[in-house]
Amino acid sequence: LFPPAVASSDEEDDSDSSTKPIRSEKKKNPVSLFQTGGNPPKEKKTKKKAPPKAAESEEETPETPQKNSNKKGKGKKAKKSKEERPPSPVIEVDNLEEFVLRPAPQGVTVKCRVTRDKKGMDRGLYPTYYLHLDNDKKVFLLAGRKRKKSKTSNYLISIDPTDLSRGGENFIGKLRSNLMGTKFTVFDNGANPDRANADWSNVRQELSAVVYETNVLGFKGPRKMTVIIPGMNSDNERVPIRPRNDNDGLLMRWQNKNMDNVIELHNKAPVWNDETQSYVLNFHGRVTHASVKNFQIVHSSDPDYIVMQFGRVADDAFTMDYNYPLCAVQAFAIALSSFDGKLACE
Repeated sequence: LFPPAVASSDEEDDSDSSTKPIRSEKKKNPVSLFQTGGNPPKEKKTKKKAPPKAAESEEETPETPQKNSNKKGKGKKAKKSKEERPPSPVIEVDNLEEFVLRPAPQGVTVKCRVTRDKKGMDRGLYPTYYLHLDNDKKVFLLAGRKRKKSKTSNYLISIDPTDLSRGGENFIGKLRSNLMGTKFTVFDNGANPDRANADWSNVRQELSAVVYETNVLGFKGPRKMTVIIPGMNSDNERVPIRPRNDNDGLLMRWQNKNMDNVIELHNKAPVWNDETQSYVLNFHGRVTHASVKNFQIVHSSDPDYIVMQFGRVADDAFTMDYNYPLCAVQAFAIALSSFDGKLACE
């Protein structure tokens, strides 16, 4: 149990920053954690891939614990120039639609940046979020925006920054919440089950689900997130999960403990630091501002392998890094869920 968080009422002022990572004694092959369908992954005899580093930078970054005070905006901000943040390795985005649905290459951390645009008439209520590779070319990957006339939170995800329509050919996926705004499901751009063709092949896949639990402090202390994703088969491809109805989706499978071809992940619990009076996490220099939205997603069998991390670097800018087996659409949708209004109003 955590001691109570010294969190202010300001939704952004919760603290995660930096403690020394704990190294596990024996390194498992992270790939095997996500294997659910069929045989173990085929190892190529020639080169053995080192297990991916958990979004580490080459040089050690000084640790900047964040104070968690009750005064708004008084948390000291780390003085870090943009150049210091370790950039993404060279990643070729040949076909954008293919790339954003393809799992990250094993052994490579795909480093991205999310920017939030609140300008314009109703952007304050419905900001647009853009995802770019965090490298010299700043390659655009995805855009996301909440739909206006939807009973529940419903975000459309597009591969065109200017076309965020449901009917457009750039629509690549969507994030939908339950009425409470605590559970989210991520779909690709397939058809609704009502419009299935004979062999069901055109029906949308569920790519992920996210469950937020309130703790004793509501959402003021560290948030607890569970992320449910389809497992990988022996060729390291995502097992397609095409629910025929709402009772067959990732959330229901998880609730019913029917975990065939399904993987459960969690956010890494931040550690309380007495010295700074705050909860801290090691983001290896990729996150510089304290925020309740900062998180790292791990598998309970190997908490050193960071499947995804997300955190604030400026008022409307965040870094988002993901590793195998996630793809860009999964990671971006998980990040979008953390912006949702219900979670932010404490």
